[in-house]
Amino acid sequence: MSRKKTNKIRKRFKKASSLTFQKINSSIEFDKFLYQEDIEGSIAHASMLASQKIISIQENKKIATGLKKILREIKTNNFKFDPNLEDIHMNIENRLEELIGDVAGKLHTARSRNDQVVTDLKLWMKKDNELISKKIKELKLNLIKTAERNVSNIMPGLTHFQTAQPISIGHYFMSYYEMFNRDFERFKEAKKRIDENPLGACALAGTSFNINRNKTSKLLGFKRITRNSIDSVSDRDFVIDFLSNASTCAVHLSRIAEEITLLSSDLIQFFKINDQVMSSSSIMPQKKNPDATELIRAKAAIVISNLTAMLNLIKSLPLSYSKDLQEDKKLVTSTSETMHLCLDCIIEVLKGFKTNKKNIDLALKKSYANATELADWLVQNLDYSFRDAHTLTAKIVNFAEKKRLNLNKLKISDYQSFDKKINKNLYNFINIKNSVNNKKSYGGTNILEVKKMIALAKMEIRK
Repeated sequence: MSRKKTNKIRKRFKKASSLTFQKINSSIEFDKFLYQEDIEGSIAHASMLASQKIISIQENKKIATGLKKILREIKTNNFKFDPNLEDIHMNIENRLEELIGDVAGKLHTARSRNDQVVTDLKLWMKKDNELISKKIKELKLNLIKTAERNVSNIMPGLTHFQTAQPISIGHYFMSYYEMFNRDFERFKEAKKRIDENPLGACALAGTSFNINRNKTSKLLGFKRITRNSIDSVSDRDFVIDFLSNASTCAVHLSRIAEEITLLSSDLIQFFKINDQVMSSSSIMPQKKNPDATELIRAKAAIVISNLTAMLNLIKSLPLSYSKDLQEDKKLVTSTSETMHLCLDCIIEVLKGFKTNKKNIDLALKKSYANATELADWLVQNLDYSFRDAHTLTAKIVNFAEKKRLNLNKLKISDYQSFDKKINKNLYNFINIKNSVNNKKSYGGTNILEVKKMIALAKMEIRK
């Protein structure tokens, strides 16, 4: 396929651009992913120009036919991208001229690459936002399933990575459901701000042509049009929103990956990861390494750094458009690819995930996870203040440690050596299972409460 190598927007200059400048200036390698959105936007723009009698109906048909042919060429790998033409917009326009002649030059009437690129990016990000949201929803469903399977199983709950209180394993996984539910809501909220059409803002000041921005908005599926032409071309808040939401979600992915990595380690063995998402060592044949969860944890750093880069990129930019904004697409695509991969991976980890009940029960029996229950019993039954109950319970735990017994194994005479009013009713109250079920406060770890939260989550997901 023959191609014109002339860059039409360099007529102002007496010399051709240097190879070094072409390398730094050309963005085709990282904006060609917008080809479909660029063509969709151009078809809508041409249709609007025709409806406003700025171009003829016949010219509009020729432009639309040429653009659709280019779309087919790109999708079938029959399109040659030329870095000398700088970006996706000029590559498509150049090819359009080859196909339909000088009529192609009318397409850019009442339009600038400044409003064109932000329109393309918003169209692409609307679609990607939806795809990421669907994967977060799938992750939430898998967390509900994992919680449901383990709702009656109990594990040590941790604070400061030290044994704290016994909790339902279902309750544990529902805590991650809440995190990812907030992520889902954040992406949903961000979609509203993406859904504003900047096309028609032109370079920065609008246009003297009698365009109809409502028509292009309707054709492209935008809910609103932007209200200020300067802000329209310089705004990248929607990119920051996306990167920020992705960073928060990546942090949550990192946290669940970290805990699965730790709690499935040989030293703890509370959880078991499926062999399909593990690798081995090149020297130690016995090794099963949790590479999937380790890499999810690591990749959160990439997503967070992309947000930081975008904030630094935009923090000192004068209005309105500057070429600095060309770099936003690298950050968006890097974040998108990372998020899709990590979400797919954690879903696969959860599908093959198992708990090691034997090891968990052993850890509970060796612990003093029910010490808070002892303090609560003293308050509820012997009229202690909680602070006094806390002090006495600490003394009893120290005593039990010296005897190498857990609180359930101490004799009633041992308890009564601290306070003669302590009676055998204590044992039932501090039993590990009852210790969990005693937590009946809304949102607590009581098994019935956890089941209620699972039922609520299922209702939320169906909406």
